[in-house]
Amino acid sequence: MAVTDIAPCQAAPVHREKVRAVTAAQVAGWIGAGWRDTRRAGRLSLLYGAGFVAAGLILTVGLALAGMEYLITPLIEGFMLVAPLLALGLYEISRRLERGEPLEWRPILTCWRPNRFHMMTAGLIYMLFLMIWARLAVIIFAVCFPSQPTDWRSLTAVLPTIDGIAFIATSTIFGGALATIAFVTNVVTLPAMLDRHTDFFAGAALSVMAVARNPGPMALWAALLAGITGLGLALGLVGLVVALPVVGHASWHAYRDLIVPEE
Repeated sequence: MAVTDIAPCQAAPVHREKVRAVTAAQVAGWIGAGWRDTRRAGRLSLLYGAGFVAAGLILTVGLALAGMEYLITPLIEGFMLVAPLLALGLYEISRRLERGEPLEWRPILTCWRPNRFHMMTAGLIYMLFLMIWARLAVIIFAVCFPSQPTDWRSLTAVLPTIDGIAFIATSTIFGGALATIAFVTNVVTLPAMLDRHTDFFAGAALSVMAVARNPGPMALWAALLAGITGLGLALGLVGLVVALPVVGHASWHAYRDLIVPEE
């Protein structure tokens, strides 16, 4: 066979993908669509959210019993870094509702399998983000509190001090920086990986393009995500049973509005 007969490897270059411009009204509409999907999926979505809330409660109690209360807040912030991966099943529920397909546990929980290699790669990257944040939080705590509080009561007592304010401010700055990077690179990454079976880096490139084209609406979207999640936390972790599914389903509709469908 001649060399010229061999077909070149066909890749799907990211620069050919297109993103749409969206409005603030569309962004608000994603929340409404997320709420509708949560209601349509019923207990399936709520049980999905409840599972992660239960895991969060177990981790929180475990850290408190181990005398590591200072890691509870970084753990909550770290959850936001890996939330897109944890919401994969919620994206699949919205995708099935969109297509009129039945909602069954098995295909929802195994929706990652058709793209398993790239999904595993994404999981490793998200875990790396979480590990970096956890280590950074421990370092910030050790620097701000040379005589480290040993329990929750002593920790809350030192928070109003200069050291406590420095700890909160430093954690917010570094945590916010990591959260911004995570948001910019993950707006549509996991939904694209689920829908198009693309790799993590191609999905991240689409996310960056979406943010670059829609800086204002994406800032609003980030604020809504933080606000709804914060409201769920303010109502106790139980509030996240509803907040997490709404945000997860809304993220699927954000992907649909932001990314031009493949031909």
